Amino acid sequence: MTQELPPHQHGPYQGSYPPYQHEPYRGPYAAHQPASRPPHNPARGLVIVLGAITMTALLVAGILVFGLHHGTTSPMRALLPGTQQQANGGGSGESLDTDAIARKVEPGLVDVNTTLGFQGGQAAGTGMVLTPAGEVLTNNHVVEGATSIEVTDIGDGQTYKATVVGYDRSEDVAVLKLRGASGLATVSTGDSSKVAAGDAVVGIGNAGGAGGTPSVAPGTVSALDESITASDESSGSSEQLSGLIQVNANIQSGDSGGPLVDSSGEVIGMNTAASTGYRFDRRGDGQTTGGGTGYAIPVNQALTIARQIESRTASKNVHIGDTAFLGVSVTDSTSGAAVRELVQGGPAQQAGLSAGDVITAINGSAIDSATTLTTVMDQHHPGDEVTLSWLDAAGGQSSATVTLAEGPVG
Repeated sequence: MTQELPPHQHGPYQGSYPPYQHEPYRGPYAAHQPASRPPHNPARGLVIVLGAITMTALLVAGILVFGLHHGTTSPMRALLPGTQQQANGGGSGESLDTDAIARKVEPGLVDVNTTLGFQGGQAAGTGMVLTPAGEVLTNNHVVEGATSIEVTDIGDGQTYKATVVGYDRSEDVAVLKLRGASGLATVSTGDSSKVAAGDAVVGIGNAGGAGGTPSVAPGTVSALDESITASDESSGSSEQLSGLIQVNANIQSGDSGGPLVDSSGEVIGMNTAASTGYRFDRRGDGQTTGGGTGYAIPVNQALTIARQIESRTASKNVHIGDTAFLGVSVTDSTSGAAVRELVQGGPAQQAGLSAGDVITAINGSAIDSATTLTTVMDQHHPGDEVTLSWLDAAGGQSSATVTLAEGPVG
């Protein structure tokens, strides 16, 4: 099933600069349930999952899986310790001791806190430790737009500076490396190919971005092989995530990049998107409200990409290392990618571009949309020289050689 998601503000910085001053929320996509189930749509068309969005969009669209560090009230947290909770949806009818599962998984988790320098905000999400040396799996949108990243390991309580090893924008997967980390506890991964509708699951993460004891969200698998589509308001690009696990669990802001685990505490997915009408549970009082739908990337799929990133093997979709920066906010036009705003002193402005110009080519490769600009820029790195071609407001053709700067992540 393909789900259309509302636009949100964030910057892939392929040439995208978010000019907005709204503080971003980071979290699973806000996905709306359609009145009927349209046929599965394999076509691409998403934009980085759960990027930053304005608070207005959050209230209208539902929930995103990231937590603001300031300016909002953190959502309620998790479940009563030591209680057995019946997972929603009937399914196998399996009763889960969610607190015991959480205790098993939590040492291998991290809180990811990012500073979004160009957006003037901060955001928080979750990650899963893959190696004792501090390689961490998370969503690309968790770190997208970051100018600095700090990660607090739940297992040892230490805070580390982190760098991005690489990312796959189209699959919303990124791998971080914690500086100076060693001997970290890791998560235990399962086999997502064995997941079936009705299976009891628990989503775990940094709900609300508040840190501390991770939240838990019990539920059941409601569907497999789902697709969601979204668009990035600041860059105008779009992407699609497919093959997702759909669950009726309280995946909420801050949980993005965290684990979806089975009844044995093995990771079977990475929390990525959520719908409106979610339920909050608080560990300590057992109060609940509402209900919702979440989406997770199957762990087999995420790990395949993570291993490619860890091996430093770049491809059409996998970017390794720092992100190249052109310094424009763009949107689709009939001729290419129309410039909305420019970063002061950025490569595009230095080349002579102005708001209203339309980027038509890079190194002779046609740019026919904002999404194409994102794709082409992902093949480059800071320091690369490229020939930029554009149309001015009067329709005149110009070109210039520019040196790409180092920009925020993804």
